[in-house]
Amino acid sequence: MKVTINGEEKNISAATIAEVVTMLGYEGDYFAVAKNLTCVPRGQYAETQVSENDEIEILIPMQGG
Repeated sequence: MKVTINGEEKNISAATIAEVVTMLGYEGDYFAVAKNLTCVPRGQYAETQVSENDEIEILIPMQGG
């Protein structure tokens, strides 16, 4: 299915947010995920379904000035 991840259109087979982050190689707890502009709690990644045309943002905190 076609989704947008961090502003880039991708064709994926992942059915849940958990599968998306695994597919992209993210591990640990240093990032957050938003689906269609709504933050997804980490405990709900496995049950949050991904649908055609969803917009997914993976957010990583950065330091700097």
